[in-house]
Amino acid sequence: MESPTQQRISYSLIRHAVDVVLECNASKFFLYAHAVTDELRAELERVSDRVVLALKTDREQDAAELGGRRFVRVPDVRLNRLGQAKVALFLAVSKGIVQKGEIVAFLLGEPNTPQLDTLFVTEVGTDADGLIPMRDETFVPPGIKPEVVERVIDIAAELGSEGREGKPVGALFVIGDSQRVMSLTRQLIINPFRGYAREERNVLDPALEETVKELSTIDGAFIIDGDGTIETCGAYLKTALQDEDDYALPRGLGARHHAAAGITAVTDSVAVAVSESTGTVTVFREGKIITELEKLRHGSI
Repeated sequence: MESPTQQRISYSLIRHAVDVVLECNASKFFLYAHAVTDELRAELERVSDRVVLALKTDREQDAAELGGRRFVRVPDVRLNRLGQAKVALFLAVSKGIVQKGEIVAFLLGEPNTPQLDTLFVTEVGTDADGLIPMRDETFVPPGIKPEVVERVIDIAAELGSEGREGKPVGALFVIGDSQRVMSLTRQLIINPFRGYAREERNVLDPALEETVKELSTIDGAFIIDGDGTIETCGAYLKTALQDEDDYALPRGLGARHHAAAGITAVTDSVAVAVSESTGTVTVFREGKIITELEKLRHGSI
């Protein structure tokens, strides 16, 4: 629960944030739904047509859909302030809610509390953005459903934050262009999804979440069709970056991340990698990093 001082800070900040949104002509104003109290909701009326809610639970999503609100479903994990903005913006662009060149604002705060303390305003896709690089308006291929990307990032973020049975887990998910991707892989294990109907192996099915998390402990990648159908897991990607100058990655990234960069460089896919050592979730497109979500550490903001 917020202290009286924190309540005053949150209330004052949102009042001024609304003025900033209007003065900057920001087209979208991102807020985490759990931080929106009745008092703050009244202040938002002046920019209600610009609000995009970042939701974490089914209950919040049901309320947003009932009220006709725009929203993105973000992972239910603790992220620092920059991570909160990154994931919300990435998913909003994936869903077509935000386009390159738009001015957007974020009101952020302590994870999973109503405390607000940070206002961030940026123009999407510029060098100064610092959130997601955009060479065009559609960095997620048309053949991939936005909700599939949303779901995979949700699972990846939970794996990065919680691991599996208390142990760190690394994982790799490749989404889209599955026929081409499959032609560039070989199985490290027998495909556990083989023989099941497509509707029984779709990553959008909540009943499949624990299965995916359990199988993430196996070496190799998940290959997922653009509609969410899991084609296989435990797949070795037979790709390598051909031009290190074009697709150079930061130092310290291992084989999993190089495989993610390599497969997205030669196919029309998106790859999501979970670092076993840090829990960071990294999204790749066209051989390059699109965004990174870092696990919250003590003292992070």
